[in-house]
Amino acid sequence: MQRVTLREYAKRHKLSFFNVLKMVKGGDLKSESVIENGKEVFYVLMDEAIEKEISQKIIPNSHGKLTLQEENQWLKAELARLKEKLEACEKSKDK
Repeated sequence: MQRVTLREYAKRHKLSFFNVLKMVKGGDLKSESVIENGKEVFYVLMDEAIEKEISQKIIPNSHGKLTLQEENQWLKAELARLKEKLEACEKSKDK
């Protein structure tokens, strides 16, 4: 069993520190608190079985694995959609 800080755990799983803290406070992650230099520091206890369960709970990227070309096309389409939305907002603002 490995012991890592909340920030390290957040970096490994590409989560925000706040979400990891919520998971610890909610009891989703095994953790321990240690007082270091007068401050309470939380450590996440990493176990393979628990990590598999947690990784299933984490919402995956809705687009899945994309090649660079597919991702580039998707981003261009998203940019065009956002530009249209911005123009619509500017037109409604002018009225």
